[in-house]
Amino acid sequence: MSKAEVDTFLNEERTCRLGSVDAAGRPHVSPLWFIWDGQSMWFNSIIGSQRWANLERNPVVSVVIDAGSEYMDLRGVEVVGTVRVVGEVPRTGTPDKRLEAVEALFGAKYTKGPFVYDGRHAWLQLTPDKMMSWDFRKTGRP
Repeated sequence: MSKAEVDTFLNEERTCRLGSVDAAGRPHVSPLWFIWDGQSMWFNSIIGSQRWANLERNPVVSVVIDAGSEYMDLRGVEVVGTVRVVGEVPRTGTPDKRLEAVEALFGAKYTKGPFVYDGRHAWLQLTPDKMMSWDFRKTGRP
């Protein structure tokens, strides 16, 4: 996919699968909503989750977002990099200019309204080290 196609795809798709590693070195994959701002992926993660514990120990992740049900419709993006915590933990709504746009995008994408703080989540930012994409619809095969 082109950069524009990747941007459109990431802004339209709702759920990713984030891969992390637990304390024993075992892989852990969990579904998660995300925001793509054109440069970084943003995740609003529960801070008491296995995912959060894994990322505190080892912030390196692989994230897959894919779509399509028939073989020739398969398309997706894989993003690899290191996440970092941005803002308060847990997020309670203290004003933070770094998160204003992200929270507005998240609210618009998932709740069709303002972002809601619950005191159980915090923000993770993933600026990609590597991105790969595929779109089988472009192969031209029937």
